[in-house]
Amino acid sequence: MESTVAILLRKRKFSDTSLIVSWCTESLGCIQTVAKGARRAKSPFAGKLDLFFEAEIQIARSRRSDLHTLTEVVLRNPFGGIRKNYLRTQTAAYFVELIEICTERDHREPELFALLSRAFGYLDANDPNLRAVTHFETELARIAGVHDAKKLQADPAFALGNLFGKLPLSRTPLLKTLGAAANRP
Repeated sequence: MESTVAILLRKRKFSDTSLIVSWCTESLGCIQTVAKGARRAKSPFAGKLDLFFEAEIQIARSRRSDLHTLTEVVLRNPFGGIRKNYLRTQTAAYFVELIEICTERDHREPELFALLSRAFGYLDANDPNLRAVTHFETELARIAGVHDAKKLQADPAFALGNLFGKLPLSRTPLLKTLGAAANRP
């Protein structure tokens, strides 16, 4: 059994009673877990597995695959402010998509977890803007080793797109919405 702090990135149906849950963790990297029985009404996971939640999780590592078993969840921060408006949720979802594209499973990178946690903390209390999105992209590019702001004046998103072959499709609509919001009086 291993314990770590994690942020829930994505969840999907695995069976009639179970979910597959993707996490960005502090000490294990981005991992996937199966939450057995999580869809049952009286599940011990009830109310603890929602998008963008930060929790202390305990897992049993699988020896045969990269799908581990989730055994315990203790909610630490639901980041409720992210759900207050669509733009905050849209920005958080873009950050999650970007992390999923730019990381490999089970690759330990504590700086990545810290970046996502800071970003969600910001979105929990503030509406997003272009500067916040650019900062996230710049820091992610720096962590990935493809962007040095002092040496390069290039767009960090361009560097990430070149390295990983794509950027999330949600980026363009998000930037348009943020640009329109910035131009409003």
